[in-house]
Amino acid sequence: MGNINNVTEFVLLGLSQNQKLEKMCFVLFLFFYLTIVLGNLLIVFTIVSSPHLNSPMYFFLSYLSFVDICYSSVTAPKMITDFLTEKKMISFVGCIAQLFGVHFFGCTEIFILTVMAYDRYIAICKPLHYTTIMTRRVCGQMVVASWIGGFVHSMIQTLLTTQLPFCGPNEIDHYFCDVHPLLQLACTDTYVVGIIVVANSGLIALGCFLLLVISYIVILVSLRRQSSEGRSKALSTCGSHVAVVILFFGPCTFTYIRPSSSLSEDKMVAVFYTVITPMLNPLIYTLRNEEVKSAMRKLWSRKVTSDGKSKG
Repeated sequence: MGNINNVTEFVLLGLSQNQKLEKMCFVLFLFFYLTIVLGNLLIVFTIVSSPHLNSPMYFFLSYLSFVDICYSSVTAPKMITDFLTEKKMISFVGCIAQLFGVHFFGCTEIFILTVMAYDRYIAICKPLHYTTIMTRRVCGQMVVASWIGGFVHSMIQTLLTTQLPFCGPNEIDHYFCDVHPLLQLACTDTYVVGIIVVANSGLIALGCFLLLVISYIVILVSLRRQSSEGRSKALSTCGSHVAVVILFFGPCTFTYIRPSSSLSEDKMVAVFYTVITPMLNPLIYTLRNEEVKSAMRKLWSRKVTSDGKSKG
């Protein structure tokens, strides 16, 4: 077929074709998205504004919250508006842009979560060398490397997809443009491309997940030598990170570690890593972290005091 492309737009079938259910989903997912944006912005603002939250852990957490906002914003607004429209259209360019954004921010989040695990490993297993290893410069370089890694991964996925010929049909059984649904619409044999996609996406997700599991096994073993107070604090911090890792990596690995398929469950699984996890991250990190909660209370009391003085 060469590189024939007769498709100028795609039809997204969305999460459901039931109009009553779609109206309920509109309210529910609008609430979810607002919670994602406001909750993660609160985390970023609290960390930036609080001098006590200047450790590498909070530095990485602020970037994780920022990436969560960007990641959800690639898919959620389109999905929410589509709940109110009968025909869910997206242009070819818009589809490719969405594909790039999903993989760019998703892969960046994977790398940042991995960097956060490394930070916890150094803090718990090598506490005497922590300040010399995790300097501000090193933390900045790790974040930059995460962004570059996400960009390279996303460019590979995007270029592989745009080289494929699309000559119809143009219906995507999903609520956003992803690489697997697009491979199924290509009018050529996509076996080799599918293998490259799995090798690229799946191995990154699985490799980082295994790295995280190994690091936390080492952390748990080393905690046995610490005092009960230090062990409790470390477990609380690591527990939050482990919860986020499981919520994000589980669905991601399920989706991308296997070849392209038309499983209807893929859409529901995708909701977890594009909406649910970014929404729960602020709750997980604030409810289990006394330092963040204390910083938020101080910021709130400072705001109330300044408002009272301005009115007076």
